[in-house]
Amino acid sequence: MSTRIQRLPPQLVSQIAAGEVVERPAAVVKELLENSLDAGARHVVVEIEQGGLRLIRIRDDGSGIHPDDLALALSRHATSKISSFADLQQVASLGFRGEALPSIASVARLTLSTRTAGQTSGWRISGDGGDHIGEPCPAPHPPGTTLEVRDLFFNVPARRKFLRGERTEFGHIEDAVRRLALSRFAVGFSLAHNQRVLLNLPPAGDPENRQQRLATLCGAAFAAASVPLEGAAAGLRLSGWLGLPVVARAQPDGQYLFVNGRPVRDRVVAHAVRQAYQDILTADRYPAFVLYLELDPERVDVNAHPSKQEVRFRESALVHDGVRHIVQAALAAVQPGNSAPPLNDLGARLHVEGGAVRSSAVSMSSGWGRGADISSPFQVREQLALYGRLHQDAATAIATGAAVESGSTAEAIAAEPAIEAEMPPLGYALGQLQGCYVLAENGAGLVVVDMHAAHERILYERFKAALADGRLEVQALLVPVTVPLSPHERHLLDEHAALFARVGLEIAVLGPECVVVRQAPALLAAGDIAALVRDMFADLAQHEHSARAEEALHAVLASLACHAALRAHRPLNLLEMNALLRELERTGHGSQCNHGRPTWAQLTLAELDHLFGRGR
Repeated sequence: MSTRIQRLPPQLVSQIAAGEVVERPAAVVKELLENSLDAGARHVVVEIEQGGLRLIRIRDDGSGIHPDDLALALSRHATSKISSFADLQQVASLGFRGEALPSIASVARLTLSTRTAGQTSGWRISGDGGDHIGEPCPAPHPPGTTLEVRDLFFNVPARRKFLRGERTEFGHIEDAVRRLALSRFAVGFSLAHNQRVLLNLPPAGDPENRQQRLATLCGAAFAAASVPLEGAAAGLRLSGWLGLPVVARAQPDGQYLFVNGRPVRDRVVAHAVRQAYQDILTADRYPAFVLYLELDPERVDVNAHPSKQEVRFRESALVHDGVRHIVQAALAAVQPGNSAPPLNDLGARLHVEGGAVRSSAVSMSSGWGRGADISSPFQVREQLALYGRLHQDAATAIATGAAVESGSTAEAIAAEPAIEAEMPPLGYALGQLQGCYVLAENGAGLVVVDMHAAHERILYERFKAALADGRLEVQALLVPVTVPLSPHERHLLDEHAALFARVGLEIAVLGPECVVVRQAPALLAAGDIAALVRDMFADLAQHEHSARAEEALHAVLASLACHAALRAHRPLNLLEMNALLRELERTGHGSQCNHGRPTWAQLTLAELDHLFGRGR
C-alpha cells in the first residue's frame, strides 16, 4: 500500500458517504420519504420487495423536479433546501445536505421519474450503481416523483452480509414509515410488501381521523389509554399523547419524538419524560408516548448526526426542565373519572413478577433507590419522627390510624348521595370486599378501589406537597463526608451551587480536588451522602441537570406513605370509604399508587350484562 496521499475517486467517496447515510433498506426509505414530504406531497405510496433489497419504490404527488435539475439531483451536495450557513442554522426541511440520492445511487440501481405541474410530460434519469449517470430523457409520468431503487448493495457484497433477514429489514422499514406518518397527519401513506398492502392511511385532518391514525400506528390499547398533552415552557411548545402506566413497555420502543416535525431519538427529552413518570411507573418499565416538540430552529442543531436521527439542543438543561414540567403537569391532571382503566384489561397489561408488582425504586447505582423498596428493612420509626416535624398534621393522622379522615375530609363525608348534584367519578361506596377493596357504584357501573394503594398515593402526594412548600428539615452531619472531585466536577460545583443548596446540601471546598459535605436533608442523613453527590455530578455532566436529591427524598416519602397507608383487613365504615374516594378524586396521579399499580378499576354495566348473558 502506498504511503502517498491521493485523492479518492468519486465513486469511492459516494460509497463511503453511503455507509453513513444508507445503513440498511430502512434508511433508503426514510431519506426518500423525507424528500417527498419536503416536496409538499399529499399522498405517498411505498412499495417494497424482499425487505427492500430487491426493490424500493416510492411515488408521491409532490412538486416534482425540473428536467434541467435532474442530473444535478444525483450529484453530491446539490440541494434546493439551503444556500447559506444562515439557512443551515434555522433549517426547517427534513433533508438539506444533498447526500441521499447520490449515496443511494452509488450502491444500487436507481431510476428517478418526475414531472412538475408546469410540464406537459415527465422525465427520467437512471444510475447503474457506478460513476455513470444516464442522460435525462422524456418519459410519461403524472405530476410528482417516483424513485425506484433496485438491487440495493449489489456492488457492496460486504454490506449485504451485515443485513438481517427479510422480515427484520422490513420491520425497520415499517417503523420508519410509521414515524413519518405520525409526523405528518395531513399526508396519506400507503405501504406494501411483496405486492401485499399492509398500511393504508388516508390524510387525517380532523381530530377523529387523527385519533384513528394514532390507534392504527401505535395500537388501539395506547390510543384508549393515553391522555392528550398541550403545554409551553421555557420558550418551547410540547403537544401529543402520553400513555398511562397500563400501556408501559419493557423496552423504549413505544416512544415517538418529533422535534420541529422531524422524527428523532433524543436522550435529553427521553430522560426528562422518564423523570416525569417516576412517581407512577416502576423502574423497569418505559413510558409510551407520542410527543411533538417545537422550538426556535436556532436553538436546535439538526446537523449533529449523518442520519439526522439525533439532534443537539443549545440549552439542553432548559429543554429538559421544560419538557419534564409540562409532562408532570399533564400526568398530575389525570384524575379518576377521565381515565378509567377497564377492569378486564388490567391483568393482561400490568407487569407482574412473582405474583407482585415490583416497587418503583429510584434507579441508582448507590443505595438510595433501595429506600423505596417496601420489602427492604427501613427505619420507619426514625423517618416518621423526622417527617412528623415536617408535616405534623399528617404524622398525627398516621399515628392515630385515621389518616383517611384529614382536615379536608369533613366536606367529603357530608356529600351524601341524596344531596349530590352530580355523581362523582368514583361514585359512592357500597361496602368492603375481603378487607382489601372498596366497592362503589358510579354512573358507568361498578368501581373497585384498592384501599391500600389509594391511601398510599394520597399520603405520598401530601408529603410531596409539604416538601415542595419548603418544609424540609436539614441537619448537620456528625461526621462530615469527604468527596473527591475531578477538575471538571469542581467547575460544575461552582456553576450549580444553587442546586445543591436548594436540596439542603451544604458543600465546602477543601482543595482543588476535594469537597466536604457538612449538612444534608434529615430524611437522607442516614444514607450514602457521598454516592448521592457523585451521582448528582454525573447527571450534571451528562444532562446539565440533576434531580437525584429530589428522587432520593421522594423515595423516602414513598416508603413512608407505603408503611403508613391503610393495611389489608382494616375495617372501614361507609363514611370512611366515601372520604377515601373523595380524597382520591382530588389527588394528583390518583389512578396509580407509588409503585405504578392501579388504585382503582372500572367494571361497566355493559361488561356486567355480558358476564350474565343479559341482552342476548
